[in-house]
Amino acid sequence: MRTDIEIAQNFQNTKAKPINEVAQTLGLESNDLELYGHYKAKLSHDALKKYTENKKLGKLILTTSINPTPAGEGKSTMAIALADALSTQTHQKSMLALREPSLGPVMGLKGGATGGGQCQVVPMEDINLHFTGDLHALTSAINTLAALIDNHMQQGNDLNLDPRQIMFKRSLDVNDRVMRHVLVGMGGRTSGVPREESFQITAANELMAILCLATGIDDLKNRISQILVGYTYDQQPVYVKDLNVQGAITVLLKDAIKPNLVQTLEYTPALIHGGPFANIAHGTNSVIATTAALNMADYVVTEAGFGADLGGEKYNDFVSQLLPKAPDASVIVATVRALKYHGGQALADLKNENVSALEVGFANLNQHIENMQKFNVPVVVAINAFASDTPAELAKLKELIEALGVKVCLVDAHQKGSIGAKDLAETIIEVTQNQPVTDFKRIYDNNESIEDKVKHVAQEIYRAKDVAFSKQALNSIKNIKQNNKENLPIIIAKTQSSFSDDPKQLNVVSDFTLQVRDVDLKSGAGFIVIYAGSVLTMPGLSKHPAALDIDIDSNGKISGLF
Repeated sequence: MRTDIEIAQNFQNTKAKPINEVAQTLGLESNDLELYGHYKAKLSHDALKKYTENKKLGKLILTTSINPTPAGEGKSTMAIALADALSTQTHQKSMLALREPSLGPVMGLKGGATGGGQCQVVPMEDINLHFTGDLHALTSAINTLAALIDNHMQQGNDLNLDPRQIMFKRSLDVNDRVMRHVLVGMGGRTSGVPREESFQITAANELMAILCLATGIDDLKNRISQILVGYTYDQQPVYVKDLNVQGAITVLLKDAIKPNLVQTLEYTPALIHGGPFANIAHGTNSVIATTAALNMADYVVTEAGFGADLGGEKYNDFVSQLLPKAPDASVIVATVRALKYHGGQALADLKNENVSALEVGFANLNQHIENMQKFNVPVVVAINAFASDTPAELAKLKELIEALGVKVCLVDAHQKGSIGAKDLAETIIEVTQNQPVTDFKRIYDNNESIEDKVKHVAQEIYRAKDVAFSKQALNSIKNIKQNNKENLPIIIAKTQSSFSDDPKQLNVVSDFTLQVRDVDLKSGAGFIVIYAGSVLTMPGLSKHPAALDIDIDSNGKISGLF
């Protein structure tokens, strides 16, 4: 059996269309594109102005999942399969709007984000590695801003910045645990002001969020100007606009703000742009890419990272406020294997039939279904089929889902491509035509207190009995209130493995208290981060990272990417 990278390489070498041909199916012209070789391009600024006017918007389909497990769920693969099936099997004008992969997971444990099997976006190697340079531009912009902040303190510190209260962090696009907590400025008087520093992975930095939320160059520059740099010795906030460097940082992102156009193995156009993580950020592609896609296609399939308790909730409560429309349907991806794992079956035994474990683990899917229904958006469950799934297990899972009055589709697209997702595509068309969203709701109101917003999500989505705020968190909330920034949406950063803040608590969790250890204002991005449990903004590498299996031969052929 060919690996994912071998399938992608064969397609690119023999079947891939030049990207300008793919663009023509959307009505794009040559001057709407900025080519990066034969198979990838950026949309020009003129094209973005033309296709973000919201004249006639397509249907927006949000793909999310149950809480992820080591068994895998295949959310990106499912999103690609659905978009391909809408295009190829039901002859709809469809597009994908997906995130760019971070090098951290690519070289770490999770792998890339280009799908799998017969449902992939290509050029797979480029997308998973350097692509069009967006992540590098972001990392450079982040660290340039950090250098300018330190230089201001070195050159007289006219703004009276307190080195102990610098909020903006440096970044790297790698999993590098030794950079979580470091000392900088240790080379004497000419090497800067000594202070503690914390590095974040690029995907967790506020500038990544800003790139993904900005609607254009002017909005990008304005958001950058509003970034909280830190506080003065007398506790006054200092923003990037006070340093007057927002123009320089925006210049570094002038190309990164343009969405990237590629294709699937079945020639469905895909805009891949931005990559905030969902466990520590808002977890979806850029607003500008999704808006452009909605103006070009009849159906736009997007995804929100990790489980619906993270990416799904954030998409509906926060991201949808910035889009021209809310989702028209939510697809929750589940697998028999993952639900058996939530039900207590050992990872090594998941290939063995265990209907009872499946029934226990179904509680996890059930809670995600209930959660997504709270937004008044139709829910469809997509069962991502694996060869080890038995007829009894699949029948029981479909029975449990149908008993809830929820539509369910069995999808076998990894091996079969779009034909394996035809039923899902037809179901989505039926649902969006017959169940229009007329009363979209959110879990909280932005004008509520920070504490109440957190409690609403914790109790209604996670099913926590209460929330406990540490002394540090309460002090941070006090500062935010004093600066009149309380009326912003919240982004809860927590483990993706559990509804709770404890990654070991699988399936569903009850009678627990969500532990909030800190709160962080992201005034440029326009949200407040709530850190729950021990979630990290700089991941580490595993004992056997994926990098150990990645190689390249003398002809430049890459192996080991997934």
